Amino acid sequence: MAIYLDHIAATALSQRAVAAMLPYLSDYYGNPQSRHGMGEVPKKGIETARLQVSQLIGCEPRELVFTASGSEANNMAIKGVLAAYPKKGRHIITTLIEHYSVAHPIKSLEQQGYEVTWLPVDATGRISPKQVAEAIREDTVLVSILHANNEVGTLQPLEEIGAITQEAGIFLHTDAVATVGVIPFDCNRLNVDLAGFSAQQFYGPKGMGALYIRRGTRTHPLIAGGIQEEGRRAGTENVAGIVGMGIAAWEMMARLSDESPRLRALRDRLISGLLEKVPFIHLTGDKEHRLPHVASFAVEYLDGEALIKSLEQEGILAASGSSCSTDALKISPVLTAMGLPGNIAQGAIVMSLGLETSEDDIETVLSVFPECVEKMRTVSPLYAERLSSLKNGP
Repeated sequence: MAIYLDHIAATALSQRAVAAMLPYLSDYYGNPQSRHGMGEVPKKGIETARLQVSQLIGCEPRELVFTASGSEANNMAIKGVLAAYPKKGRHIITTLIEHYSVAHPIKSLEQQGYEVTWLPVDATGRISPKQVAEAIREDTVLVSILHANNEVGTLQPLEEIGAITQEAGIFLHTDAVATVGVIPFDCNRLNVDLAGFSAQQFYGPKGMGALYIRRGTRTHPLIAGGIQEEGRRAGTENVAGIVGMGIAAWEMMARLSDESPRLRALRDRLISGLLEKVPFIHLTGDKEHRLPHVASFAVEYLDGEALIKSLEQEGILAASGSSCSTDALKISPVLTAMGLPGNIAQGAIVMSLGLETSEDDIETVLSVFPECVEKMRTVSPLYAERLSSLKNGP
């Protein structure tokens, strides 16, 4: 059986979630908005799930809007809040390493006349609260900064940034797809006004996401034409998906306190082992402020995509970057923003652990990975030249 190390792209659907979803795909098929009896059970299922998901992030149920994905939630947050406050200003602050579901809508707004400050990151992919404070202007409306990057796992100082935006009276949105259900997430402690996230990160169904909107924050609907979600998102609800997301959230709440430390220990063993066994390999992302289940590297003298294929032949499934960009780009813009040279960044590889990842799995990777790298490097003239120069000296 393959060793699956791409949990940041998608997780297996919880069996409890599957069981909870099935009745809503067969027996309870009524529309939740129907006033007759066939609408009652689906409506109750949605509200139970809303409570379960809200507890996962520490918000009130009414502050939660269900969406079809984390990408939709991020688009809804950014476009929705700016449309709701047209007189507040036309300046946005974000970073150079945002997910496309944040970067693309902001670039679209920039083309419409909004001014955007794109904050640079340091070599670990991190920004400082000071950068945000210095970028704020009188006409700043929104700060959008991801909670953690899904390629290198770096966590941002969101709580400190949130304190700054709250004092300035500016909205703070975070893309929390990589963190909700993986590490504790408290929207009030983090001082965020809007947070988008996805069920597939914590063993819920694909095609389900949610947006946290702090009470008192107005947003215009991204999808108009119905009364669903209190008029904030039109369209007949995906009842089965919502119910499955609720069960997955409820399960992860019970597991987080034990699972995060376990994953962190496995991650650290993987990182230290590969840095020890493989020459010319670079850990990407912050060593300390990083997701507990993500180990990301740049390996010199090979191509990351080719390494992924080589590992797959050995039964190890990993990734070379964001699942939303690997087909479109050869070199990650995240690694470029972090200052990594292109000839090194092209060897990017990301391994993300999950519930089923074991110590034996990590030891297998530590055995197989160096062999795959060495085999690929035997055909690299640049690698041979490097070895020769090291052998012969300056």
